[in-house]
Amino acid sequence: MNMMTEQLIRLALAEDIGSGDITTDFLIPEGEMGEGVLVAKEALMVAGTATAAACFTFLDATCRVDVLACDGSWVNKGDVILKVAGPLRTLLKGERTALNFLQRLSGIATHVSRYAKMVQGLPVRLVDTRKTTPGWRVLEKEAVRIGGAFNHRMALYDGVMIKDNHIAVSGGIKEAVATVRRSISHLVKVEVEVSNFDELAEAIDACADVIMLDNMGMADVAKAVLIVNGRALTEVSGNITEENLRGYAESGVDVISSGALTHQARSVDISMRM
Repeated sequence: MNMMTEQLIRLALAEDIGSGDITTDFLIPEGEMGEGVLVAKEALMVAGTATAAACFTFLDATCRVDVLACDGSWVNKGDVILKVAGPLRTLLKGERTALNFLQRLSGIATHVSRYAKMVQGLPVRLVDTRKTTPGWRVLEKEAVRIGGAFNHRMALYDGVMIKDNHIAVSGGIKEAVATVRRSISHLVKVEVEVSNFDELAEAIDACADVIMLDNMGMADVAKAVLIVNGRALTEVSGNITEENLRGYAESGVDVISSGALTHQARSVDISMRM
């Protein structure tokens, strides 16, 4: 578990518990032991078990957590995902935070799995975007992978993407690409966002490694792929839905990126029973 995820879990616990759980601390005798199970209340794909488990062990290292349904597995309503044993006060204090992580991350994996099935068998890669919950990016992108899709760049530091605002303040696509190439390693790819055929021609002339076709219709995307003709990887993005995903995948593009993989996913229903 990386440091950012650990900090996030501790912050979430502190947010929920604050100065203390006045209900649990007054009801449950100190030292009383017990166990609980986290149960699926609908069919779902599991993701986030390690994070959920940490919500208990960070509060008390003596807690024992058994994962009965590993990440990436499908469970049905009534199936037990995690079993946790330890001090009852700890189990009750960690319950909500553990469920919040598990419900959200399993929701993303379940949602993404539907998208991934729609492009199964086609030579296209389905990827996420940076449209993630602030602070949750590592976890949400992991859930995307568990669901069967792939990650785009993790953040601003690990890939060059020249977007419309960059182009506007840099004097054009050719100028922007040339400027950034003078400063980056030869191992770093340069992606350029375009929204029409004039910009597409500029991106090709500038020798962009990846060309993102932003908010283009399906027919224009297919035409753009033919124009590029393998001189760059092609990526389509913008307004990708379950209804049009397969059509875009059949257009010949190399990559489809969709923010909906994360920001349109709903939390699934999981509960904890003592």
